[in-house]
Amino acid sequence: MTAPVSCIIPAWNEAARIGAVLDAALAHPALAEVIVVDDASTDATAAIAAAQGARVLRQPQNGGKSAAVARGLAAARGDLVLLLDADLVGLTAADLTRLLDPVLTGRADAALSLRANAPRAWQALGLDYISGERVMPRALLAPHLAQMAALRRFGLEVWLNDLWIAADLRLAVVRLPVQSPAKAAKHGLAAGLAGDFGMLRDIGRTVGLRRAVAQMRAMRRMAARAGA
Repeated sequence: MTAPVSCIIPAWNEAARIGAVLDAALAHPALAEVIVVDDASTDATAAIAAAQGARVLRQPQNGGKSAAVARGLAAARGDLVLLLDADLVGLTAADLTRLLDPVLTGRADAALSLRANAPRAWQALGLDYISGERVMPRALLAPHLAQMAALRRFGLEVWLNDLWIAADLRLAVVRLPVQSPAKAAKHGLAAGLAGDFGMLRDIGRTVGLRRAVAQMRAMRRMAARAGA
C-alpha cells in the first residue's frame, strides 16, 4: 500500500529546534508535503521553516496547538497525515519510516510514538496516550476541523484519541529514540511549570480523568489488535 502523506508541524517560537525536525521530514521520500503552521511566533521559526523548503502557514494570532493543526489539515492534500512536534531532539528520517511503516503497509490504521524520554509510567504501560507524533487517515479528521480548531490549547491529543477509539482503529505503538525537551528547559522554570499545569488543566477539561484512563485501556486493546 502506498498513499500520499502530508506532514503537519505546529510551531510556536521553535527557531532553535525546528530545523533539525525539518531535516528529517523534508528528506523523507514518503512525505508529499511538509506544512509548518507558525502560531504567531515572535522569533525566526517561520523564516527558518520557509528557508528549508517547508510550506509555511502563519496564524494571525497565537491560538494554540489545536487551532494550528486544524489550519494545517485544512490545507493538506495527502490521504494520510503525519503530525510532528517541532521541538523533537534526535529525530531522523529512519524514525519517520518506522512510524509510517505500519500504516503504509496496512498492518495498522494509525500509529503513535513512544518517545525515549516519555514518563516511566507510559514506558511501563507501553503507550503514551498524549504523544504528539501520530499517523492517521486524513479522511477521519476532515469532517471535524471546526470542532478541532475550537478545542482548548492542549486538548488535541485526547480529542484525537476519542476519534480513534470511536472508529475502532488498529493502533501501532512505535518506540522512537527521540526526546522532547521539558517545558521548563525551553521557557524557564516558572513558565514551564505554568505550561505543564495548563496542559493538565486542558486535558482534564477536554475529557476528564475518568475518560483519560478509559482511553488508555481502549488504546492498549487497539494496539494488541495490531500486534504492537
